[in-house]
Amino acid sequence: MGLARVELRKALVSWGLSELEDSAALVLSELLTNARRHARVSPGREIETRYVPTMRGLRIEVHDASVERPELRVPDADACDGRGLVLVAALADAWGVRERDEGGGRPGKVVWAELSTGGAR
Repeated sequence: MGLARVELRKALVSWGLSELEDSAALVLSELLTNARRHARVSPGREIETRYVPTMRGLRIEVHDASVERPELRVPDADACDGRGLVLVAALADAWGVRERDEGGGRPGKVVWAELSTGGAR
């Protein structure tokens, strides 16, 4: 996560989106944690992150080779895990999942989240 966060911070600074850093770092952390925990893939099929500036802010993408799709669920109050996508949904304007490279021959999925500047939601 350390290198991914450094890359995210550099991108946000270069795009003038530093105000999104805290929320974006938490969203990125949750998406990467989910990918590492649930997307068990063979060596050579690494998890990839992408950051894309949008008209309103930032899109974060986490690509992996697993076809298992994450599901938003409300965990029990005493559960030790299961809150990652709840946090993503609370911080992001929108989030979702799509097939990886839609028809490009690369198996897996992309989990994405979009964040806006200035509190616009």
